[in-house]
Amino acid sequence: MAEDERVLADTVAEGLRRLSMAVDVTYDGDTALERLAVNRYDVAVLDRDLPGSTGDEVCRWIVAHGTGTRVLLLTAAAGIRERVEGLGLGADDYLTKPFAFAELVARLQALSRRSAPALPPVLERDGIVLDVARHAASRDGLPLALSPKEYAVLHVLMRADGRVVSTEDLLEQAWDEHTDPFTNTVRTTVMTLRRKLGEPSPIRTVPRVGYRLGT
Repeated sequence: MAEDERVLADTVAEGLRRLSMAVDVTYDGDTALERLAVNRYDVAVLDRDLPGSTGDEVCRWIVAHGTGTRVLLLTAAAGIRERVEGLGLGADDYLTKPFAFAELVARLQALSRRSAPALPPVLERDGIVLDVARHAASRDGLPLALSPKEYAVLHVLMRADGRVVSTEDLLEQAWDEHTDPFTNTVRTTVMTLRRKLGEPSPIRTVPRVGYRLGT
């Protein structure tokens, strides 16, 4: 998320992280371009009036480089002309400030679905059911009380459909830029997730590679 109103940016990011979304935040356009050059994002939320490179310029860069990142533009201007201009830049969606957090979440979820191959709304594997729309998980019919990070890790493993997911990929998809890649946070989260999933454990460790779901 690139937004120069720091309180707004940090508040929104914290709310999204509580929903198990990995969020990077920057307060100017130049830093946003630096992050986009080295990271793959499902959705970029850009304020149009960023200092440095504007949100419009960042949007043009994303479109020109064909990264696959969807763009949601934010602006205080609510006129039709401004919205048409923003969408004309190649943005995928447009939201005027002030906005309701619930609406932002709904738009982000819709854009995220468009940035990747379509997945069913309910994922199932090895007795585990993940209802993405309801943000709920269960195993063998029993609900699972998962923390946001445990849910995010399980979601990544379920999406992989039995393929091995590296520790680096888990960090990128379930955490954000503030996480130290040399910590044992992934191992610790997987350990607590395994305990909550119960026996037999559906999560397999692939030595020196990562984790996968399934026998």
